[in-house]
Amino acid sequence: MPRFKVAHIRRQGQDILIFPLEPSVHNKLDSEKQDILQELEMRAHAAGLAGGAVIIWQHGRRVNFMGPRPWHPFLKSLSMSYVHANLNREISW
Repeated sequence: MPRFKVAHIRRQGQDILIFPLEPSVHNKLDSEKQDILQELEMRAHAAGLAGGAVIIWQHGRRVNFMGPRPWHPFLKSLSMSYVHANLNREISW
């Protein structure tokens, strides 16, 4: 049974679902990352969580993410510490 912790936050009137992933996701193709992102968003919505999903991971010292382009300025400002401090939900299936 997969389990994922999520930071469900609200910024500028929008719900954002931030899923921290393992650094190994960095080595996946962008299409694979997109598939992961879409499934996590679908599963989060099925669990009753509102908002768009973002995946975020650390590779070396750099924090990487995939999510809606309009959110990129906000996402670029995030640290993994911030994400982990804001984990407030968990989904599983």
